[in-house]
Amino acid sequence: MDKKDKKRVDVINQRLQKLRQQLSGAKKQNDEPGEVQRLEKEIAELEAEAKKLREA
Repeated sequence: MDKKDKKRVDVINQRLQKLRQQLSGAKKQNDEPGEVQRLEKEIAELEAEAKKLREA
């Protein structure tokens, strides 16, 4: 993994942490329909990208 990939993984991890907090809040306070599904989808996509970068 080169320097650019490490930086991208760090950015992804920071984004994932923020999204997980948003997801937790969205589950407790379900104001916006579809928000929970959108957040879960975005988290899954970022986790897949991070895994792909780590394996490369």
